[in-house]
Amino acid sequence: MKKLFIPVLGSFGAGFGLATYLTNKNDIKGILFNSQALKAATVLNPPPGSDIVEYKQTGTLSKDDLALGNINRTQQIMKHGYPSLDNIRIFDNYILSYDRRNRVANWVFEHLSSEKMRSAESVDRGKCEFREDPNIHPYFRSTNQDYKGSGYDRGHLAAAANHRFTQMLMDQTFFLSNMAPQVGKGFNRDKWNELEIEVRKMVKENDNVWVCTGPLYLPKKEADNKFYVRYEVIGPQHVAVPTHFFKVVLCEKKGEYKLFSYVLPNLPCDQSTPLSSYLVPIDSIERAAGFLIFDKMPRKAIKSLNGK
Repeated sequence: MKKLFIPVLGSFGAGFGLATYLTNKNDIKGILFNSQALKAATVLNPPPGSDIVEYKQTGTLSKDDLALGNINRTQQIMKHGYPSLDNIRIFDNYILSYDRRNRVANWVFEHLSSEKMRSAESVDRGKCEFREDPNIHPYFRSTNQDYKGSGYDRGHLAAAANHRFTQMLMDQTFFLSNMAPQVGKGFNRDKWNELEIEVRKMVKENDNVWVCTGPLYLPKKEADNKFYVRYEVIGPQHVAVPTHFFKVVLCEKKGEYKLFSYVLPNLPCDQSTPLSSYLVPIDSIERAAGFLIFDKMPRKAIKSLNGK
């Protein structure tokens, strides 16, 4: 296994550390460093530019596609704004921005509703196969070989169970561009899965739900009193293993909006810890991720933030 070691420069260097920045910015540092979910925070800005490539399987739109409204599906999913425009991949039922350097998505966006989450009896997860994303250059894509023997699960960012309307929709969630290395026992198969189930409960209770999911690479204070970003990379392609994952959920019911923003460490989690312990202010996630989430939705229009 390889370890990637990146020092975070001090406040007088060209790379002014976020830890220092946050000290003077609404005490977000204290919120992040002392929360259940986070011990530190940093900003890793995605590279500039736009490279939009749409993925579509061959063939015409089916009746199921028309029922989903795929003609305007992109506008539905991204109604509240794109966090960034670098390396966008547009699938039939979710959209992502891909980080070529880390071989993991920057973010994945979904729009969910009870109608669009209806499960077809013919849909079988067992028929799905993890596969490389052909729309990503071979230099930058992750492969199944990268995960083999790594000890990490191929963890979904857009959950497969959210896309059971047709077999094709579920199949598309198994592209490796929608995966990130996740600790299996205690996280991907347990606490992260619990969060995915919680989101589906929200879908049943609301008219529309938008979900933004992604990785974080956060620094930690070490013995020399400096902050460092350390994360593992796996496989021949050096796929980054995120230190944390975020999931931001915007719920709409009868024109009223509620927002929930979670950050979980990529570690075995205490299963007795309630999901509410992983709620953090959305601006702390935005500062750490380097982009704004739901930026077309004014915060004052949101009735409730993290249940408050």
